[in-house]
Amino acid sequence: MSLAGKRIFVTGGSRGIGLAIALRAAKDGASIAIAAKTADPHPKLPGTIFTAAKEIEAAGGKALAIQCDIRDENQISAAIEKAASEFGGIDILINNASAINLTNTESTPAKKFDLMMGVNTRGTFLTSQAAIPYLRKSAQAGFNPHILMLSPPLSMKGKWFKPHLAYTMAKYGMSMCVLGLADELKKDGIGVNALWPRTAIDTAALAMIPGVDVNFCRTPEIISDSAYIIFNRSGKECTGNFFIDDEVLASEGITDLDKYAVVPGNKEFINDLYID
Repeated sequence: MSLAGKRIFVTGGSRGIGLAIALRAAKDGASIAIAAKTADPHPKLPGTIFTAAKEIEAAGGKALAIQCDIRDENQISAAIEKAASEFGGIDILINNASAINLTNTESTPAKKFDLMMGVNTRGTFLTSQAAIPYLRKSAQAGFNPHILMLSPPLSMKGKWFKPHLAYTMAKYGMSMCVLGLADELKKDGIGVNALWPRTAIDTAALAMIPGVDVNFCRTPEIISDSAYIIFNRSGKECTGNFFIDDEVLASEGITDLDKYAVVPGNKEFINDLYID
């Protein structure tokens, strides 16, 4: 397996899971565009597009930092075009950018609803839309293109909607893009899949949610290693899947997951949302 020479565009990759996936690809020498909003340091969250780019280059990759508000279609188009021009094309799109607000219906202001729908569902749709022409060219050149959404398996169980209806609608919107695009782009040989963790993942964003003990979480590297496996599969055959991280690893014979535990040796973890 290798992602050497791959040209990758990742949204929201200035920290956390998106950055972890980028760093894994960078080890192979991939070229990675980090398209995120954070150009200046956030008062509560570490990392900017520029610090992410430095980490990618230190890991062995080529980096391009692009400030982009994923809610703005013009900024999305410009970012995709800039990455394609810099790298000579795009082979992999990672729709990682996400906004979260875990409140019930009465406690969710319109501004928060619009933010989640704008970033998660609309941003994923428009970024995919803008990248398709470049991914199609990648397929025609035999470069095995992929789109990956960091979104959950779809389930119509009420328990996933009841506590935070707006967030579930927004995340499921990303997953619905997987369903539609996988069939729509199958003829082009572009693989479209979703990836979701079985357990809560220790990120700076998670730490801002009250009551979550990160000692019962896994690290972002379990996601990055899983994504790496998916990207090395044929997009013509591997498409339309809603992957769970540990199942992807198990399919490659990786069953000892202790290295991904925040506390090595721990066997108890917090299940992520949308996982029964």
